[in-house]
Order: sequence, then structure tokens, then C-alpha cells
Amino acid sequence: MNLKIKFNKYLYLFIGLMGLGTIIACQPDDFGGGNGLGDSNVDASFTITPVDGEINRYMLESQTSGVIASKWDVGDGVFAGKMNQKVFFPDKGTYTISHIAIGKGGLTNTTSQELVVLQNDPIAGNIVQGGKFIDTDDHDKWTIHEISDSGAEWKLNEGSATIYSTSAWAQQGIYQAIEVEKDKTYSIDMLVSAEGGFINTWFEVYAGTTEPVSGVEYKDNKIMGLSTWDGCATSAFSGKLSSVGCVNNSNSDAIDNTVSFNESGTIYLYIRSGGEVFDTAGITIRNFEMRGSE
Repeated sequence: MNLKIKFNKYLYLFIGLMGLGTIIACQPDDFGGGNGLGDSNVDASFTITPVDGEINRYMLESQTSGVIASKWDVGDGVFAGKMNQKVFFPDKGTYTISHIAIGKGGLTNTTSQELVVLQNDPIAGNIVQGGKFIDTDDHDKWTIHEISDSGAEWKLNEGSATIYSTSAWAQQGIYQAIEVEKDKTYSIDMLVSAEGGFINTWFEVYAGTTEPVSGVEYKDNKIMGLSTWDGCATSAFSGKLSSVGCVNNSNSDAIDNTVSFNESGTIYLYIRSGGEVFDTAGITIRNFEMRGSE
């Protein structure tokens, strides 16, 4: 009797181990890299097709054979998207679009194409000229506004503009004239960054109807900005001014980067900056935008 019990015990143990081995052997290994089953030649090809009836909107369609997931880069960073991805380009220009196809084993391949957008979107297109500061053509769209005799200076670079100040309380402005429509709402924004902190410093954005006058501080219709008194720019920062800024819109008395006008005509999109102690690397701006909304 005891012998039979022992025999059955070992028989069940043997069958259990065999079953476990079968389960382990059957585990799928399509999801891990380095197992020899990844597809290093996954096809990342895709097509670009304008969306019928929608200005500046396009469908990016990847081929799906062997593709587990797609990532895209349309010029402002990689994002996880769909294999058929709808995209919007509000501004005319030439864009490099990249598709990152993810295949078996998590291995990827990337292909890129250029897309030429021929016109600005009539509503959301950027009405700032030279807002990317790419070259001298962009730089020529801007006017330097002298306020202090010396000590503060805007420098227009390849792809950015930077305000420096080497004297306490010195300041300088930069602006351009822009045509706007009555009662249309516009949003203003830019990328803004600095490597260090500031003391008693301001960086203010205006959209006023009065033209700047040399030697006179501009104060017409403040929209947004940075201010150490209000609690920002006291240490290094980087991001959209609408996110990292802390200056209230003079129209709404709140953090708000929108503006509208009672009359159609010319306004002056303007920045002035200065302070008591300025970080030596200054404050840099990129991608200055003013866009209409529905």
C-alpha cells in the first residue's frame, strides 16, 4: 500500500514537471529583443495624401505588414501615433516627415519624406513674419527699439533671438508691425529659455496700436511675460512662454496669451526686456507666433 502511494506521488510529480516544461517551451517570444526573432528589416514606408476639403491637413499612411506600432516626427519631436495618422501644418514651408516603424522584437526602421506646404492656413496660420529667425530675410522683418543708451542688446541669431543686458536697469525692445482683423481672437506664444536666474528682471510682450518711439518705454497693451517680482525667471527655465510665464494679461488680469482688437488695422507685436541683474547668457526666444482662432 505504501509503495503504491509513493509510486503515484512520483508519477504525478513527473507529469506535472512535463506539463510545466511544455508551458515554458510554448511561451511566445515575439515581444523581446535579442532573441533572434526580431525583424530588423521592418518596412517603414508610408504615403502622404492631402485630406479632401481640409486646408493644410494630410493623412500619413504606413504599410501595415509586419508593423506592430508607429511613431512619427513631423518637425517638432517624435510622438506615438497611429499607422494612419492625420496631421495639420498651419504654416507654409517645407517639412521633413519621418515614420518610425516598430516590428517584431521591438526593432525599428525609419524612413523620411519631404512635404511642401504651399500656403498658410487662413485661420490658424502664423501671421508673424520671420518668427523663426532662420536667416537675414527673417531678421529684416524685425525692428530694434532703443530705450536705454547702452547696456542692453537684442542679437538675432540663426534660428533664435537673444536679449543680453550688462548694465543694471538697461533695456531694449524688438518689434514688427502686423495687420489684424476686428474682433478676431489671436493667441501669442514663443519658446523662451535661459540658463540661469535673474534679479529684478522683466520680459514683457505687448500687442499695441501705438508705434514705438525711440527712447520711450513701450507700455501699450501688455499680453504676457516673465517677471522676477511675480515669481518666474528666478532660476533657469525653458518652454512655451504661455506655460513658464507669470505676467498677467492687462485685458483679463490673468495668465492669458490671447488678444482681440476693436478695429482692423496695424498693431505692433513687441517685446521689451531688461533688469537689475541679468544672467550672462541672456534670454533666448524661438518660434515667435501669433495665430488666429475660430
